Amino acid sequence: MDILKAKTFEERMDILNETVAPFTERAARNDLERNFPFENFNELKAINYPALTIPKAYGGAGISLSEMLRYQEAISRADGSTGLSIGWHMGIVQDLGETGKWDESVLVALFDDIKARGALINNCATEKQTGSPTRGGKPSTKARKEGGAWVIDGRKSFTSMAPVLDYFNVTAVIEETGEVGYFLIPRSAEGVEIDETWDSVAMTGTGSHDLVLTNVRVEEKALVEISVPGKKQPAGWLLHIPACYLGIAQAAQDYAIRFAQDYSPNSLNGPIIELPNVKQKIGQIELELQRARHFLYSVAKQWDESDEQQRSQMAPELGAVKVAVTNSAVDIVDLAMRVAGAHSLSEKSPLQRYYRDVRAGLHNPPMEDMLIPALADFAIGNQSEKKMNEQVLK
Repeated sequence: MDILKAKTFEERMDILNETVAPFTERAARNDLERNFPFENFNELKAINYPALTIPKAYGGAGISLSEMLRYQEAISRADGSTGLSIGWHMGIVQDLGETGKWDESVLVALFDDIKARGALINNCATEKQTGSPTRGGKPSTKARKEGGAWVIDGRKSFTSMAPVLDYFNVTAVIEETGEVGYFLIPRSAEGVEIDETWDSVAMTGTGSHDLVLTNVRVEEKALVEISVPGKKQPAGWLLHIPACYLGIAQAAQDYAIRFAQDYSPNSLNGPIIELPNVKQKIGQIELELQRARHFLYSVAKQWDESDEQQRSQMAPELGAVKVAVTNSAVDIVDLAMRVAGAHSLSEKSPLQRYYRDVRAGLHNPPMEDMLIPALADFAIGNQSEKKMNEQVLK
């Protein structure tokens, strides 16, 4: 099956659903044994999934943000770790296609490699010393010019998908200028190592180890972008994050309903699904799912239908979606666990894994403590602008 050859969304979704069906059973085993889901990535590559977000002009499917999120939700419903990991690649490739911000020759080479062998890429910006790059800290990773090449030294943390990445898009301070640049480093470069540090109890299968760079020499055009402070544009592709947690929340509802339909203690004449308090919780879950899903996909549709100028104004909505959907996912899993009761804490129950995994979303950017004040400023600014307009009209 080649998902690139499918002509409709429905055909592509059918191919994907068939591909991810085994992921659910593997997720439990991989979580327990702390294994990376290599099989899942091999099977996604086998159907050419990594090439879906490459623009049509470069030989990909050029799918919309809304469509990408549907697929990401489906993958995450089967295995959250795989969904979050491949989501970084899918979103980065879509962003590169939309913005064309890299040199054309670099883009063509990258896209060709993705189409040829399912090559995978991720951004590598977080460091233990500086924390999340969204907090404004400069990287301690350094890049210096030597002849016609760049030499890079440093260590990055939270490198999701590290065991299978082919390209690392690394932030580093350029010693000569003090600017922060993005350097595209192939895995094959000498001095690239993965230090297997990932010990998180959440999203155990993302393989988010440390990337260690020791005198890594790359060609001059590996500097693909210069970061300009204060000019970071809103990124619709980051909605893959809430789509992942929405998929996990949906999986929690699926399990809670199945459990309630099957569990029949001898104190009842039937399964607990008939109890009013259980129906109340399942109804609350459905309400949260519908609210989160409509919010996510309405903003994604707005992104798809907007031009560059309109997209530049969408930061408040994009941030609000991430925080709202993630918080809903946390609430949904909690309600699902209340349906299953103490059984949900069993190592055999997927609910305990969903509970751990959705909480990871609270620490994906943007974080709530940064977003809420920003939304307050946005609302106050809107109110001030409205009053000015009213005065002008008078």
